Amino acid sequence: MTAGAGAGTSAGSGAPAGTGGGAGAVPAEFLAGFPETLAEISRSCRTLTRAERESRRALGEQAADAGIGLRELTAGHLAAARRAWAALPGVAGARDAAELRRVGGAVLGALEAGIGALAEGHARAQRHAVRRAEAARRAFVDDLLYGRSDPGRIAELAEGFGLRLAERHVVAVGTPPPGHPYDEAHPLLRRVERELAGRFGDHDALIAPKDGRLVCVAPTGQRPVLDAFVKLVSAADGARVAVSRAHSGAVGVVRSYEEALSALDLAERLALDGRVLSAADLLVFPVLMRDRAAMTDLVQSVLGPLEAARGGAAPLLDTISAYAAAGYVNAEAARRLDLSVRALSYRLERIAALTGFDPDDPLQRYTLETAALGARLLNWPPSAPSA
Repeated sequence: MTAGAGAGTSAGSGAPAGTGGGAGAVPAEFLAGFPETLAEISRSCRTLTRAERESRRALGEQAADAGIGLRELTAGHLAAARRAWAALPGVAGARDAAELRRVGGAVLGALEAGIGALAEGHARAQRHAVRRAEAARRAFVDDLLYGRSDPGRIAELAEGFGLRLAERHVVAVGTPPPGHPYDEAHPLLRRVERELAGRFGDHDALIAPKDGRLVCVAPTGQRPVLDAFVKLVSAADGARVAVSRAHSGAVGVVRSYEEALSALDLAERLALDGRVLSAADLLVFPVLMRDRAAMTDLVQSVLGPLEAARGGAAPLLDTISAYAAAGYVNAEAARRLDLSVRALSYRLERIAALTGFDPDDPLQRYTLETAALGARLLNWPPSAPSA
């Protein structure tokens, strides 16, 4: 529908197009040309042209961008049509009821098509706004977790997402069941957001998918929100969640995120049990690997002789790990390895004979256990199966 010089008034009424009839919230420019188009259609009984429909779509987009709701926009157009009705040329000049019905049908059809076009444009603008918001959120999450931007700018942007980076924050990272990466469309994300909002109302935790995982950044003062996130995400079969220590500032969030990722990586490499991991509980492993050359030398010196065993080093390495995990109780270690106690004893004897370190000696067993942990971290031997 095209704009005309009289767009600001209803045809023949003198009333402002954007007022009255419950449409007071709609500025006149969003009703531009509407009464004039209805007047012309009442004379010709034609349908809306493609250009007129596209004009309404454009106005619908503009109204959405201006913050005008579709309900108000629709009400404004209906009110303008009601005010203009009696003065429409085709209505005023109708000679009989049949002609009035024909004119009325054409006007109502144009009204229906025009409002439909408005709704399409309004919805299109909202979709664009959602996509822009999602893109901005993804960019912010990237900058926040990777520390790619100036900390001051990150802190400023964070306010818009409910984060106050001057506080201490904890980061939890959840990995999905195999083959089911998390993204914006994943039902778990919607469920987590819905349940946290239902339980805690307006909280300050940021929840977002990242690289197929689900991330929660929460202030330490809202630990119940984080705990609820961990419980929901870790409940799925095959899922696992790692929780960082608390750190302050934008740099602290990056550090917390890296801690959680490192905990997940260590758990996989060391075949650790448990669906919920605490980075604080795994701090010893980065310490062990801080001097990689020294750890490599320890593994080769202590465990290297195991490669001479029949079947290679892997079975005996598994035995050292299982024996330590069982608290050096033979029966429990044998159960974990699915061996008889006698077979376990034979393996322990072979370990002592090949390495020179006795698993039953308190000091020597510590050396063996540390070397076994280092072997897992170094993926030694390369073909070793997970315990």
